[in-house]
Amino acid sequence: MIMNPIELWVQFTHLEKLYGYLPGMAAAQPAIFGLAPETYTKIIEGFAAAARGAAEDLLTDDDFAAAVDALPFREGQTVYVAGDSLTDDSQSWAEILRVLLELRKPGVTLINGGLSQHTTTMVLRRWPATLTATRPDWVLCLLGGNDVTRVGPDPVKPQVSLSETMINLRELRRIAELKSVTDWVWLTPVPVVPERVAANPGFRFGESTWDNADIVALAEAMRDLPGPLVDLIKIFGTPADPDLQGPDGVHVSLAGHQAIVRALVRRLTVE
Repeated sequence: MIMNPIELWVQFTHLEKLYGYLPGMAAAQPAIFGLAPETYTKIIEGFAAAARGAAEDLLTDDDFAAAVDALPFREGQTVYVAGDSLTDDSQSWAEILRVLLELRKPGVTLINGGLSQHTTTMVLRRWPATLTATRPDWVLCLLGGNDVTRVGPDPVKPQVSLSETMINLRELRRIAELKSVTDWVWLTPVPVVPERVAANPGFRFGESTWDNADIVALAEAMRDLPGPLVDLIKIFGTPADPDLQGPDGVHVSLAGHQAIVRALVRRLTVE
């Protein structure tokens, strides 16, 4: 299904996360998007319903439901999800996980900290204040997809080098440990479908592209990070399974988000 540009903007843009310190930001968003409040609410509710439906569908598998019950998040704990647009998406894996926790572990709070277009460097700049404000017990980190973005005609470099990305990821973890976050889970970036990326008007206009070799290299480097890692390269394949990737080849489909949640739950309860 192809949505209009405004719906896509609403899906991936949550200004209250970026400018929550400005009074009235959440209430102002319909006007910022050029929408009547009731239209904005209807769009948001549609994405929320999609995430809830995806979660309920997953729970029809009794083994999966039992695994959700066995997740190590304890009552009263807060789970913070660090990510980019794959997480910021209003029907993302984080939103599906939120519903699963509401249904099966209602004493656990999930905060979706996904920030569209953010690199690890940009997240790092905000990180101490983020942790102070949210005080999580767990961090689930799916970052790096924007670091490997290449831009311009005949692009020769990613936005953030592999070595710098790894330094940033380790620094995020180090700062979190100093602020008493003891539990951390890494998720690798997701491969793309190059043909869809090349055909996308927005990516063509911005001269932005992704190379699966960069994504795989980052995932391989992440294997040396301390703590559990969810390998999404294995789940999606290289190039990504077309059914798990969305129309633009970068932002995964609802089925892809379900696959991320399955992999996360399995990693924390079975492997």
